[in-house]
Amino acid sequence: MEVITIETRAFKELEAKIDAIADFVANSQTTDNINEDDIWVDSYEVCTFLKISEKTLQRLRVAGDITYSNIRGRYFYKISEIKRMLENRLIKSTKENLKDLVTNHKLYVKERRNIREDK
Repeated sequence: MEVITIETRAFKELEAKIDAIADFVANSQTTDNINEDDIWVDSYEVCTFLKISEKTLQRLRVAGDITYSNIRGRYFYKISEIKRMLENRLIKSTKENLKDLVTNHKLYVKERRNIREDK
């Protein structure tokens, strides 16, 4: 392992630059700019707001009726895919439930972002 040492002043400047980049990235990724169809939601959110069971969602995954992503054992779905499921009547839910899902997801993301900024 190689050890690199730098002066305190240089380290502080580097740290300030990294913080500035992190702030820029966080501020440019507001959920208001993101296309609603490109939002990813997890199984819990889908089941809660669309009022369907985990088993129904699992059945749709196994049958290949819904596109999803599995990250560390958690399943995620695009809002566009949920809309398609509603339009094709593969899920019995309402558009109001879908709207609640999107709204609550955006609030959740803002809340998490605020918690990170407070640290």
